[in-house]
Amino acid sequence: MASSSGNSSVSPRIQTSGSEGDLVQVIDQKKRKRMESNRESARRSRMRKQKHLDDLLAQVSQIKKENNEILSNINITTQHYLNVESENSILRAQKLELSQRLHSLNEILGHINSYTAGAATVPAATWNCMFEAEEFQNLDLADNFLGNSWNSMALINQHPIMASAEIFDY
Repeated sequence: MASSSGNSSVSPRIQTSGSEGDLVQVIDQKKRKRMESNRESARRSRMRKQKHLDDLLAQVSQIKKENNEILSNINITTQHYLNVESENSILRAQKLELSQRLHSLNEILGHINSYTAGAATVPAATWNCMFEAEEFQNLDLADNFLGNSWNSMALINQHPIMASAEIFDY
């Protein structure tokens, strides 16, 4: 006889029927299915984790590759910048030297023009007499002056202006 004590679950030991073995088999089968399902779920979870790890490693590899390319581009650009900066310094030095030469040549031309302007106001016959009277002293002075300036021009044309970046302190 079974008493109802509020416990609705029946213990397999209390039952005396032949289905006791069947019930144990059903419970064991459910346990095995649950264990198999858990194992499969754990396997899928490990696979997801491994895939995520592989994706992250591939991303790290790609970022490192891009970083190396960027560093290479930076190095190339820096080298180009240094080359241009060096060339710019040389050009500045050449510009300064040419400006100084131009200033000197303009002074020379000013002296020549003032010398010849003074000679233009004197009549040619008087001019000739002045040279003879002064025993060509002014002519020698003019020849020396003009000769030196023309020699300077010849030197300018023969020797290009050269400068190097080492003459500048950065």
